[in-house]
Amino acid sequence: MNWQSSINWSDRDKVGRIVKSCLNGDRLSQKVLYEAFYGKMFAVCLRYTGDYYEAQDVLHDGFIKIYSKLESFKNMGSFEGWIRRIIVNNAIDYIKQRNRLFLNHIEDKRLENIEDAYFKESELEKLNELKANQVMELIQKLSPAYRTVFNLYVIEEYSHKEIAEILNISIGTSKSNLAKAKIRLREIFKESKFRNE
Repeated sequence: MNWQSSINWSDRDKVGRIVKSCLNGDRLSQKVLYEAFYGKMFAVCLRYTGDYYEAQDVLHDGFIKIYSKLESFKNMGSFEGWIRRIIVNNAIDYIKQRNRLFLNHIEDKRLENIEDAYFKESELEKLNELKANQVMELIQKLSPAYRTVFNLYVIEEYSHKEIAEILNISIGTSKSNLAKAKIRLREIFKESKFRNE
């Protein structure tokens, strides 16, 4: 296989050939796959763990799972999306295993419908001007529970129903934790060095 040209990961034929090569134990194919998705998937792991070294562990473990599950990839839909789902699930499992996911199971109906309007217009403008790494720095200051729900809903674009199923909580609890995460994020932003930049 010629790796000299850049790989278009939305090209099903190329993805199919790489997956087949990986399944046949071809180290070069495995390396190409790892290097192609390392950066993006490391950022995903870091958003959930909040720690550089833990994120590395989660990522490496995630890639082991990806290689072991490649046979189940049917080359339908986005290959990156398939990889991302495995990495996200692995990150959540990691947090659960360390008992760091203390979700507030008390549904606060008053908080469920809080939207982004909770941020004042001027704060939203400043927040939108921040670089990705600055936003990530703010998100890392959320508790693991709030950070997990926030990441799943805002960044991964899961529905509250999907989040409830993944985390084994009610939809109301998911909504409540998201609202509280937004409130806390606003407080963190107000206290941050970025507010006056």
